[in-house]
Amino acid sequence: MRGVGYDVQVPESVAFSLGALGDEVCLWIRHIVREDGMFLYGFASAQDRQLFDMLRDVKGCGPKTSLALLATLGVESVVVAIRESDHRALARAPGVGPRLAERIAIELRDAVANLAVAASSPRTTTVSVPEDNAVVSALIALGYRRTEAEAAAAAVADSGDEAAQVRAALQRLRQ
Repeated sequence: MRGVGYDVQVPESVAFSLGALGDEVCLWIRHIVREDGMFLYGFASAQDRQLFDMLRDVKGCGPKTSLALLATLGVESVVVAIRESDHRALARAPGVGPRLAERIAIELRDAVANLAVAASSPRTTTVSVPEDNAVVSALIALGYRRTEAEAAAAAVADSGDEAAQVRAALQRLRQ
């Protein structure tokens, strides 16, 4: 088999949905050229790429930080956090401190109002789980997004000790 390979950085949610090695995939690509190299970023939809571009336009939020936001929170949660000025949610992503989170929420509040992302319902799907929850931390370490991990942990909160909760959450996530 001959061909060309490209190194495309994608959010974790996209990486897990790509399929097996050798499968054909369709990604919305953003090609960024800088003096230290050329970089490709891939997204599942044009709207995801548009949000990535909006995040990159905020001072202090480069491509790596923008991708970390989308990978950690998920596209819908980022949009909801910006719409509701939830700085704490934005600051959960690696590389995003309180000041940058506030700047993102302020600068993009009006812009995300027009973004056609399936986040039109306000916070009804977001679950409040303490940030230091061991079950959530374990699921994130296993590769699940924070939003998925929090929802699964909340659903199995009364399943016994932490080990039992992790097992139950994993079963729930595999369904």
